[in-house]
Amino acid sequence: MSQNPNSSSRPLQPLPVPSIPMPPSELIKGTTPEINQEMSQKVATQVKKVPNMPQNGQISPSSPPQSRAPSQAASPQTPPRPGRAPNQPNLEYLIQFAFDRGYSDVHLGVGEQPRMRDRGEMIILDYPEIDINTFYSWLREMLGEEEILRFKKDLEFDGATQYDFARVRINIFESLRGPGMVLRLIPMKIPTMEQLRLPMVFRDVCDVQKGLILITGPTGSGKSTTLAAMIDYINKEHPKHIITIEDPIEFVHESRRSLIKQREVGIHTHEFDNALKACLREDPDIILVGEMRDKSTVNTALKAAQTGHLVLGTLHTNSAVKTLDRILTLYSAEERESTRVAIAESLVCIISQGLCRTTDGKRAAFYDILVNTDAIKDYIRSGKNDEIVELMKDGEYHGMITTNQSLFNLYQKGRITEEVALAMSPVPNELAMMLRGRI
Repeated sequence: MSQNPNSSSRPLQPLPVPSIPMPPSELIKGTTPEINQEMSQKVATQVKKVPNMPQNGQISPSSPPQSRAPSQAASPQTPPRPGRAPNQPNLEYLIQFAFDRGYSDVHLGVGEQPRMRDRGEMIILDYPEIDINTFYSWLREMLGEEEILRFKKDLEFDGATQYDFARVRINIFESLRGPGMVLRLIPMKIPTMEQLRLPMVFRDVCDVQKGLILITGPTGSGKSTTLAAMIDYINKEHPKHIITIEDPIEFVHESRRSLIKQREVGIHTHEFDNALKACLREDPDIILVGEMRDKSTVNTALKAAQTGHLVLGTLHTNSAVKTLDRILTLYSAEERESTRVAIAESLVCIISQGLCRTTDGKRAAFYDILVNTDAIKDYIRSGKNDEIVELMKDGEYHGMITTNQSLFNLYQKGRITEEVALAMSPVPNELAMMLRGRI
């Protein structure tokens, strides 16, 4: 579209504004410098325009970004940038709030209001639903970018962090509505056996030189707290070398009469079973195994107990007899006889516990305790697990008690109601007869 030199007297026609920015020298070749300058100014004006610019020149607020599906919330390489919503508190405030009121857990998830667990019951906080940016801003308060990327890759994360007032166990996970996390509050000060009102048999088994002690119960039944109190008792009373293998470390112990070394899976060791095998060469007197996860862990724990070590471990079972059954199911039929013999020779006791709400709004522990007496050993070797309960009922002298007997004692002391006792009982009909004086 160049001009004809022979028609220079003809007036110039208005030129169209390009729809995309172009260098001024490329707009129209052959025009005068004045025209090119005018066109450059028009192009610059066009580029500066924004979608929300109205005719009067006032900029209207841009519309909020649309929510994305959980799977599109963030890629493993690019988690959402931090940006907590203005009406949401920071994470430390929520944890302090829970700690001050004695709540055990904080539940946070995208698309949900914050919730907390108050002595077994869930309560909803008066905050709006959590958005993805708020969630990730909370993650960045306690995790590094590498740990956040690991969560995005694995879709779950276990760990722990610590504040001045409490230690916090962290579990982060993906769900249908988006990522969520549960924070378990752990007191900095380890409660004593007296404060927990543990029966005298707990002290007796802590004084044993070797063998296997199992603390069992469902999630949230206080197993970690009980184990911490037992280790703390040994630490104060005996000059021992204690090694713990945990995932993650919850209660932090300081060496007193005992030397304590705590190892966390994923930080201080790569594999649980490898750490357990290695600790046998580290001159331990007492080994705490966070969880008896599989056959290999049970084998190593039994070996350690049989070679002069005191081993403490946990399982997710809700009675002493079911704990024996659970261990045996890890083995084939051909291996079970030799395993029963190994358990009978190395077992010190099985303590299964649970928590129930008391009449004053707090919680109390009830127990199912099996102590490995000579009679119990014979029953374990013979595979008469179902008959062990009858021995437990009559084994008060040795510190044994059944769940129903423990609940009945709490009821007699006025600490729990009849309804709570029956709800927690594994054999409600038997407990009902005890409550009515028929047993």
